[in-house]
Amino acid sequence: MHHGGESASGEYGYTLQLIDVATGWSERVMLLGRGQQAMEVAFTQVLERLPFEVKELHPDNGTEFFNYHLVRFWKERVTGVRLSRSRPYQKNDNRHVEQKNDTLVRQYFGELRLDTAEQVAAGNALYERMWLYYNLFQPVMHLSEKIGEGDKVRRKWDEAQTPYQRLLATGVLSQEQQERLQTLYEQTNPLRLREEIYTGLAALWDVALAQSGTAA
Repeated sequence: MHHGGESASGEYGYTLQLIDVATGWSERVMLLGRGQQAMEVAFTQVLERLPFEVKELHPDNGTEFFNYHLVRFWKERVTGVRLSRSRPYQKNDNRHVEQKNDTLVRQYFGELRLDTAEQVAAGNALYERMWLYYNLFQPVMHLSEKIGEGDKVRRKWDEAQTPYQRLLATGVLSQEQQERLQTLYEQTNPLRLREEIYTGLAALWDVALAQSGTAA
Protein backbone atom coordinates (compact mmCIF):
# COMPACT_ATOMS: atom_id res chain seq x y z
CA MET A 1 0.00 0.00 0.00
CA HIS A 2 1.45 3.36 -1.10
CA HIS A 3 1.70 6.35 1.23
CA GLY A 4 2.77 8.87 -1.38
CA GLY A 5 -0.20 11.19 -1.02
CA GLU A 6 -1.05 13.06 -4.19
CA SER A 7 2.42 12.66 -5.68
CA ALA A 8 4.34 9.55 -6.71
CA SER A 9 7.63 11.45 -6.91
CA GLY A 10 10.53 10.86 -4.58
CA GLU A 11 10.84 8.24 -1.88
CA TYR A 12 7.97 7.65 0.50
CA GLY A 13 6.43 5.06 2.79
CA TYR A 14 4.70 1.78 1.97
CA THR A 15 2.77 -0.65 4.11
CA LEU A 16 3.49 -4.34 3.69
CA GLN A 17 0.50 -6.34 4.94
CA LEU A 18 0.15 -10.11 5.32
CA ILE A 19 -3.14 -11.91 5.97
CA ASP A 20 -3.45 -15.54 7.00
CA VAL A 21 -6.35 -16.95 4.98
CA ALA A 22 -7.24 -19.68 7.48
CA THR A 23 -7.49 -17.56 10.63
CA GLY A 24 -7.65 -13.94 9.49
CA TRP A 25 -4.50 -13.14 11.47
CA SER A 26 -3.03 -9.92 10.06
CA GLU A 27 0.34 -8.20 10.29
CA ARG A 28 1.53 -4.86 8.95
CA VAL A 29 4.94 -3.23 8.62
CA MET A 30 5.70 0.23 7.23
CA LEU A 31 8.87 0.77 5.24
CA LEU A 32 10.52 3.75 3.55
CA GLY A 33 10.84 2.87 -0.12
CA ARG A 34 10.52 -0.65 -1.46
CA GLY A 35 14.09 -1.50 -2.31
CA GLN A 36 15.45 -4.97 -1.71
CA GLN A 37 16.98 -4.24 1.68
CA ALA A 38 13.84 -2.50 2.98
CA MET A 39 11.65 -5.40 1.81
CA GLU A 40 13.85 -8.00 3.50
CA VAL A 41 13.86 -6.03 6.76
CA ALA A 42 10.06 -5.72 6.65
CA PHE A 43 9.52 -9.43 5.96
CA THR A 44 11.99 -10.32 8.74
CA GLN A 45 9.99 -8.21 11.21
CA VAL A 46 6.80 -10.04 10.22
CA LEU A 47 8.42 -13.48 10.49
CA GLU A 48 9.75 -12.67 13.97
CA ARG A 49 6.30 -11.65 15.20
CA LEU A 50 4.13 -14.33 13.59
CA PRO A 51 3.22 -17.05 16.11
CA PHE A 52 3.03 -19.71 13.38
CA GLU A 53 5.07 -20.88 10.39
CA VAL A 54 4.47 -19.62 6.88
CA LYS A 55 3.58 -22.49 4.53
CA GLU A 56 2.79 -20.48 1.41
CA LEU A 57 3.27 -16.88 0.31
CA HIS A 58 0.84 -15.53 -2.28
CA PRO A 59 1.67 -11.90 -3.18
CA ASP A 60 0.61 -9.96 -6.22
CA ASN A 61 2.82 -9.76 -9.29
CA GLY A 62 4.81 -6.66 -8.37
CA THR A 63 8.54 -6.82 -9.00
CA GLU A 64 9.12 -5.85 -5.38
CA PHE A 65 7.82 -9.35 -4.51
CA PHE A 66 8.93 -11.49 -7.41
CA ASN A 67 12.63 -11.01 -8.01
CA TYR A 68 15.66 -13.22 -7.59
CA HIS A 69 16.82 -11.73 -4.29
CA LEU A 70 13.46 -11.94 -2.53
CA VAL A 71 12.79 -15.49 -3.73
CA ARG A 72 16.24 -16.41 -2.41
CA PHE A 73 15.46 -14.68 0.89
CA TRP A 74 12.29 -16.71 1.40
CA LYS A 75 13.88 -20.00 0.46
CA GLU A 76 16.68 -19.34 2.96
CA ARG A 77 14.49 -18.09 5.80
CA VAL A 78 11.58 -20.55 5.63
CA THR A 79 12.19 -24.22 4.91
CA GLY A 80 9.70 -25.67 2.43
CA VAL A 81 7.81 -22.42 1.81
CA ARG A 82 5.72 -22.40 -1.35
CA LEU A 83 5.59 -19.27 -3.49
CA SER A 84 2.54 -18.67 -5.68
CA ARG A 85 1.23 -15.59 -7.43
CA SER A 86 -1.99 -13.91 -8.48
CA ARG A 87 -3.15 -13.79 -12.07
CA PRO A 88 -2.33 -10.55 -13.88
CA TYR A 89 -5.04 -7.87 -13.49
CA GLN A 90 -7.12 -10.11 -11.18
CA LYS A 91 -7.19 -8.21 -7.87
CA ASN A 92 -9.80 -10.59 -6.48
CA ASP A 93 -7.13 -13.30 -6.35
CA ASN A 94 -5.75 -11.42 -3.35
CA ARG A 95 -9.10 -10.25 -1.99
CA HIS A 96 -8.17 -10.92 1.64
CA VAL A 97 -5.32 -8.42 1.51
CA GLU A 98 -7.23 -5.97 -0.69
CA GLN A 99 -10.06 -5.82 1.86
CA LYS A 100 -7.72 -5.27 4.80
CA ASN A 101 -5.70 -2.72 2.83
CA ASP A 102 -8.85 -0.65 2.85
CA THR A 103 -10.11 -1.25 6.40
CA LEU A 104 -6.82 -1.52 8.31
CA VAL A 105 -4.54 0.77 6.31
CA ARG A 106 -6.30 3.28 4.05
CA GLN A 107 -9.08 4.09 6.51
CA TYR A 108 -6.41 4.95 9.08
CA PHE A 109 -3.87 6.83 6.99
CA GLY A 110 -6.05 8.04 4.14
CA GLU A 111 -4.07 9.73 1.36
CA LEU A 112 -1.54 11.15 3.83
CA ARG A 113 1.99 11.39 2.45
CA LEU A 114 4.55 9.78 4.73
CA ASP A 115 8.07 10.33 3.47
CA THR A 116 10.43 10.61 6.44
CA ALA A 117 12.07 8.00 8.63
CA GLU A 118 10.35 9.53 11.68
CA GLN A 119 6.89 9.23 10.09
CA VAL A 120 7.54 5.61 9.11
CA ALA A 121 8.73 4.85 12.65
CA ALA A 122 5.51 6.40 14.00
CA GLY A 123 3.51 4.26 11.57
CA ASN A 124 5.26 1.14 12.82
CA ALA A 125 4.59 2.14 16.43
CA LEU A 126 0.90 2.17 15.51
CA TYR A 127 1.16 -1.22 13.83
CA GLU A 128 2.81 -2.63 16.97
CA ARG A 129 -0.45 -1.85 18.78
CA MET A 130 -2.80 -2.71 15.93
CA TRP A 131 -1.68 -6.32 15.62
CA LEU A 132 -2.63 -6.86 19.25
CA TYR A 133 -5.97 -5.10 18.94
CA TYR A 134 -7.19 -6.72 15.75
CA ASN A 135 -5.78 -10.21 16.24
CA LEU A 136 -6.65 -10.71 19.90
CA PHE A 137 -9.83 -8.70 20.36
CA GLN A 138 -11.66 -8.05 17.08
CA PRO A 139 -13.88 -10.94 15.88
CA VAL A 140 -14.30 -11.65 12.19
CA MET A 141 -16.68 -13.89 10.25
CA HIS A 142 -15.63 -16.25 7.48
CA LEU A 143 -17.76 -17.22 4.52
CA SER A 144 -18.81 -20.83 5.06
CA GLU A 145 -21.16 -21.37 2.13
CA LYS A 146 -22.22 -19.63 -1.08
CA ILE A 147 -25.26 -20.90 -3.00
CA GLY A 148 -26.52 -19.63 -6.32
CA GLU A 149 -30.30 -19.26 -6.51
CA GLY A 150 -31.27 -18.04 -9.94
CA ASP A 151 -29.76 -14.60 -10.43
CA LYS A 152 -29.08 -14.24 -6.71
CA VAL A 153 -26.34 -15.57 -4.47
CA ARG A 154 -27.07 -16.57 -0.89
CA ARG A 155 -24.14 -16.50 1.53
CA LYS A 156 -23.75 -18.13 4.92
CA TRP A 157 -21.19 -17.03 7.49
CA ASP A 158 -19.68 -18.90 10.41
CA GLU A 159 -19.68 -17.75 14.02
CA ALA A 160 -17.69 -14.57 14.60
CA GLN A 161 -14.35 -15.30 16.29
CA THR A 162 -11.14 -13.38 16.77
CA PRO A 163 -8.10 -14.46 14.73
CA TYR A 164 -6.57 -15.47 18.06
CA GLN A 165 -9.46 -17.84 18.79
CA ARG A 166 -9.29 -19.30 15.29
CA LEU A 167 -5.54 -19.80 15.63
CA LEU A 168 -5.93 -21.63 18.95
CA ALA A 169 -8.49 -23.96 17.36
CA THR A 170 -6.02 -25.06 14.66
CA GLY A 171 -3.76 -26.75 17.21
CA VAL A 172 -0.58 -25.53 15.48
CA LEU A 173 0.71 -23.46 18.39
CA SER A 174 3.30 -24.81 20.78
CA GLN A 175 2.60 -24.66 24.51
CA GLU A 176 5.05 -21.77 24.81
CA GLN A 177 3.32 -19.83 22.03
CA GLN A 178 -0.10 -20.44 23.58
CA GLU A 179 1.08 -19.20 26.97
CA ARG A 180 2.69 -16.11 25.43
CA LEU A 181 -0.47 -15.11 23.57
CA GLN A 182 -2.68 -15.90 26.55
CA THR A 183 -0.52 -13.67 28.73
CA LEU A 184 -0.74 -10.84 26.19
CA TYR A 185 -4.50 -11.29 26.04
CA GLU A 186 -4.94 -11.21 29.80
CA GLN A 187 -2.61 -8.26 30.38
CA THR A 188 -3.95 -6.02 27.59
CA ASN A 189 -6.83 -3.62 28.11
CA PRO A 190 -8.51 -3.39 24.69
CA LEU A 191 -10.20 -0.05 25.40
CA ARG A 192 -6.95 1.54 26.48
CA LEU A 193 -5.17 -0.05 23.52
CA ARG A 194 -7.73 1.42 21.14
CA GLU A 195 -7.28 4.86 22.70
CA GLU A 196 -3.50 4.58 22.29
CA ILE A 197 -3.93 3.70 18.62
CA TYR A 198 -6.11 6.70 17.85
CA THR A 199 -3.97 9.06 19.94
CA GLY A 200 -0.87 7.96 18.05
CA LEU A 201 -2.68 8.25 14.74
CA ALA A 202 -3.83 11.79 15.49
CA ALA A 203 -0.28 12.80 16.43
CA LEU A 204 1.09 11.34 13.20
CA TRP A 205 -1.52 13.19 11.13
CA ASP A 206 -0.68 16.48 12.88
CA VAL A 207 3.06 16.09 12.25
CA ALA A 208 2.72 14.93 8.65
CA LEU A 209 0.29 17.72 7.74
CA ALA A 210 2.45 20.33 9.43
CA GLN A 211 5.55 19.16 7.60
CA SER A 212 3.73 19.19 4.27
CA GLY A 213 2.28 22.65 4.94
CA THR A 214 -1.29 21.35 4.63
CA ALA A 215 -4.04 22.64 6.88
CA ALA A 216 -5.88 20.03 8.93
